[in-house]
Amino acid sequence: MADDGKRIMHAHLELHGGPLMLNDDFPEMGDGQGSPPPAGVGLHLDVADADAAWERALAAGATIRFPLDNQFWGQRYGQVTDPFGHIWSIGGPVTE
Repeated sequence: MADDGKRIMHAHLELHGGPLMLNDDFPEMGDGQGSPPPAGVGLHLDVADADAAWERALAAGATIRFPLDNQFWGQRYGQVTDPFGHIWSIGGPVTE
């Protein structure tokens, strides 16, 4: 966590045996302008409970891009945009 208590300074994940390091934007470390919203990048989460993940995303400030619903292809699926502009799709088993 950064000194401001709001931004992630360093997150280190391991995927298939390799590192993936992430951090929030720190405009003060560059030109002061901050990074523009991402374009053309989508991230997908496949989870056991899409409704619970959906509610967590909304509680964290995400906005609905494509409503969560049971889809014709047999998955509960929807899309949100996080406060930084990243598009996330959330999918899981269909609920009755």
